[in-house]
Amino acid sequence: MSNRDMLFSAPIEKLGDWTFDERVAEVFPDMIQRSVPGYSNIISMIGMLAERFVTPGSQVYDLGCSLGAATLSVRRNIHHPGCNIIAVDNSPAMVERCRRHVTAFKAQTPVEVREDDIRHVTIENASLVVLNFTLQFLAPDERQQVLNNIYQGLNPGGALVLSEKFSFEDTQVGELLFNMHHDFKRANGYSELEISQKRSMLENVMLTDSVDTHKARLRQAGFTHSELWFQCFNFGSLVAIKEGAAS
Repeated sequence: MSNRDMLFSAPIEKLGDWTFDERVAEVFPDMIQRSVPGYSNIISMIGMLAERFVTPGSQVYDLGCSLGAATLSVRRNIHHPGCNIIAVDNSPAMVERCRRHVTAFKAQTPVEVREDDIRHVTIENASLVVLNFTLQFLAPDERQQVLNNIYQGLNPGGALVLSEKFSFEDTQVGELLFNMHHDFKRANGYSELEISQKRSMLENVMLTDSVDTHKARLRQAGFTHSELWFQCFNFGSLVAIKEGAAS
């Protein structure tokens, strides 16, 4: 059972910028369930997508794996021989816990958990790549190169799952969904102080894009097929498929 997220329940004098440190890792499962609408649906459906796209003898990459929820969902749903899952995160606290979670759940598909920067990971022989609320923490001018690298390392017929918090060009709709997200957090027990302090810490490190911007980047990387497959308020997930039959 996860510890309850109380990180922002008291006033913090100097907020600073958000980091995925030991304190965040300790409460992360509770935090993400109470903060990201539809998160558990996305995790379970990533497993369903893995069942469709992962091929024998190929690799799966979970880039920005945090505690390994997507990795474990994929592993539960693939039963092909010769597959390997590579889970990557740059937070030592997340990597340590992810390794523990992976070890606790035995399965035939091996998982390698790496502490690394996803910008430096070489993608090879991949049938599925997962970026689950990860790209939004990179500088906007670094995002295209990461998608280019993923496309290059995907096998024909392979897929990328890209989950993000979205911004909206229509300001009225954007404001509605922003406010509904805050209603969601209030309904899950977060106070106004917790909501505002967390938002202040995230505003410099999590810069969101519109769905159209994501699709444009995916096209530029080489994907000819991409679409939004899940959305709840201002959170959602796209799937992009590399042209060609799976080998």
